[in-house]
Amino acid sequence: MEEGQVYQSSDQTNYVYDEVFPALPESANPAPHNDIKICNNKMRVGSSVITQVFRVPADERRYDHNNSFGEKESVRTCSAIMKETGAVIEIATSKDMSLTFLVTGKTDSVMDARRKILSNFQTQASSKLSIPKEHHRWILGKAGGRLKDLEKSTATKISVPGINEHSDEITVTGTREGIDKAIHEMQVISDEQSKKAFERIPVLKVYHPFISGAYNENANAIMNHTGCRIHIPPPSAQVDEITIAGEKEGVAAAKDKILKQISACEKFTTVGVEVAKMQHKYVIGPKGTGIAEILQSTGVSVEMPPLDSQKETITLRGPQDKLGSALNMVYGKANSVQAATVDAPSWIHKYIIGRKGANIKQITQDLSKVHVQFTEKEDKITIEGLPEEVEQAKAKLRELTAEMVDKLTYATLHVDPKYYKHIIGRNGANVNRLKEQTGVVINISDADQNVIRIEGDKDGVAAAKQELEDMIAKMELEKEKDVIIDWKYHKLLIGQKGEAIKDTKEKFGQVLITFPPQEEKSDIVKLRGPKDDVDKCHKYLLKKVKEIVESSYQIQIPAFQCHKYIIGKRGATIQKLREETNTIIDMPSENSNSDTITITGKKENVEKAKELIIKIQNEQNNVVTDDVSIPPKMYNSLIGAGGKLIRSITEDCGGVSIKFPSNESNSDKVVLRGTKENVKKAIKMLLEQVNEHEQNSFIAHVRANPAHHKYLIGKYGANINRIRESTGTRIIFPSEKDEDKEQIVIQGKKEGVEQAEAELLAAIAKMDNVKEVEMVVEQRHHKHFVARRCETLHQIEEEFAGVTISFPRSGVISDKVVIKGPPDLIDPVRQRINDIVKDLEERVTINCEISQQHHRAVMGTKGSKVQDIES
Repeated sequence: MEEGQVYQSSDQTNYVYDEVFPALPESANPAPHNDIKICNNKMRVGSSVITQVFRVPADERRYDHNNSFGEKESVRTCSAIMKETGAVIEIATSKDMSLTFLVTGKTDSVMDARRKILSNFQTQASSKLSIPKEHHRWILGKAGGRLKDLEKSTATKISVPGINEHSDEITVTGTREGIDKAIHEMQVISDEQSKKAFERIPVLKVYHPFISGAYNENANAIMNHTGCRIHIPPPSAQVDEITIAGEKEGVAAAKDKILKQISACEKFTTVGVEVAKMQHKYVIGPKGTGIAEILQSTGVSVEMPPLDSQKETITLRGPQDKLGSALNMVYGKANSVQAATVDAPSWIHKYIIGRKGANIKQITQDLSKVHVQFTEKEDKITIEGLPEEVEQAKAKLRELTAEMVDKLTYATLHVDPKYYKHIIGRNGANVNRLKEQTGVVINISDADQNVIRIEGDKDGVAAAKQELEDMIAKMELEKEKDVIIDWKYHKLLIGQKGEAIKDTKEKFGQVLITFPPQEEKSDIVKLRGPKDDVDKCHKYLLKKVKEIVESSYQIQIPAFQCHKYIIGKRGATIQKLREETNTIIDMPSENSNSDTITITGKKENVEKAKELIIKIQNEQNNVVTDDVSIPPKMYNSLIGAGGKLIRSITEDCGGVSIKFPSNESNSDKVVLRGTKENVKKAIKMLLEQVNEHEQNSFIAHVRANPAHHKYLIGKYGANINRIRESTGTRIIFPSEKDEDKEQIVIQGKKEGVEQAEAELLAAIAKMDNVKEVEMVVEQRHHKHFVARRCETLHQIEEEFAGVTISFPRSGVISDKVVIKGPPDLIDPVRQRINDIVKDLEERVTINCEISQQHHRAVMGTKGSKVQDIES
């Protein structure tokens, strides 16, 4: 099979081509080209994405795809392969009915796709191997794992008959080399499991060709004569051994023949010959037929250096008198195919190949025996094939290359990556427009390379380069600025249907203004454009925001049932007020329970409107304004949390307006406005609140050692809560943040504060006489007191408030228990502990045997029955 050519794309993708060539002219029986040894297909991979172009000649096609549906079936097959592998496949049919495939993708994907394409579109080699049925399971391995590994390592498809099938033949499909290797491995597995004789003979790999003979003639002859099986590892396996399996007599006879052959081989002579590396594949021939022909004709083995080695020496091994003939055959085969190169810049390769390989297909469609290869970063094209066809392809490629070099050019620009997004545009709009206008290819490198490359015809490249340079120069003079504007004002800046922002954009035409999406509630507005214009636009927007904020000043005043006078006949009065003050005045609706008028606008205008409305109210109704002196320190108490208290007074007094003086003023006058009766009532309620607050604001201080605070508070606050409830006072202990850790504050009515102070002082006096004693409790009883999160211990401490009991920590060997608290409680606590210990010592343990099957019933759900018994 011939394989085509690939090119290097502008994004520096590496394209590699398999070195697969047709049979040489002198070969009598050329075999399918896809079966050429895998060792000839070493790939050079320079990046993660590669492209391969290869052809399936007409005489090697499988025509199942065209029986009924023509090319549609082929396209469907390629689509299925693309889905399975992730590679991109393009297919074309040439005039000679050969198929050309262009496959692009990651290396693994391309290789997988290539295997599937050849499997579907090209005839495959197949071989059958008879293996005893009982040995199949050893070939399959656990869960078929061994078979999968074998298929993967040999690139073959192996079909093992099912358990219910009577056949013992295993079918192997794939390349000839892969088939040979798979068969060898399976036969070795089978022979190892066989009860017949099995012999493993050490044989140097260089002697294997003489044992097998050309086309395996010698090995077949020995097997036919002895009735045993001989397994010689394939050339790709680096194994110095041969295995024989069969009847004992046959194995012994075969071994004797092989050992004699080895003795003869040891007398052979070797000679090295230098042949250009690129000609080695012609010596090998399709499926190794070239080497086999030389061995068959001369009895000389040809040893080739590995393809990935730079070594060019070919070693001939065999009888001295036959080396000359073999040498002539090697030179003849090496020179049977000509190689040539055409100088062509690597960047222009893709244009020589053309869209979907159109140009290169036109050159090679009549030259089916020519192989054209394009290699990344090499400024040349390699042509190989029959001499007459190579010359034709070379002439055409030179002509096409000269045309492309004369017509096309490229240019590079070094650009700061921060401009990339603006050059590309949203969804590629800018760069795509430029490509369409100029017909060039524009490639933007990664951010760390800072390069933009333009390729195409000279006029187009010049035009695109100029436009990009102008765009970059303009962006270098531009600036980007963030303006912080409260997101609540964005809608007002944009206006109805964008009318407001449209005026701003017209005023600053070169500035791009970008508002964040409303749902993000972001305060950042982005400006981009010429530096001076951006700064001016920034100031203008802030000015607009200031105007919006100023026009949003709002106050509410009570209407005092003067709606009709404020509105006037047919709304004349309120309309006049709005026009004179340039404000928005909202009256409560008829069905509303509210009696509040809302005025919105600039502060000075709002205050003016308020004065005019108050004037109307004073003229038309019994509305008065009065004030009352209240100390400023009382304001917060009168207003209450969230203004609840002052709001309740307002509501109880017919919506009377109550205004406290500002913090800046030194006044203590609280101004009230409303009907005469309501104002009088509100003043009375305010003074009552002030009086009540003063009565409840008596404060006293008590000092106590911080170590005693917890005893004063008691367990769960029992002691202090009792004092609070009995005296009606608020008792505040110092927090960790307070500098004075001893001062306790008591607040409330005078008599209650005095009572609480006396009780605390009495308790403190007792605390000053805190006593600490030790008692002995056997350590075996400790767990009873501290079990269930110290349940028993807590019960004692709650019973004798102010006492703490400390048992040794877990792991400490000690029987000392410390009791600390008021002296009068020490002895009762000690007695209580001794009583519990005595009770524990008087307890007895009785073992009760209950069958395990009844344990669940005795315990109950979640141990409920046991808990009931214990309690």
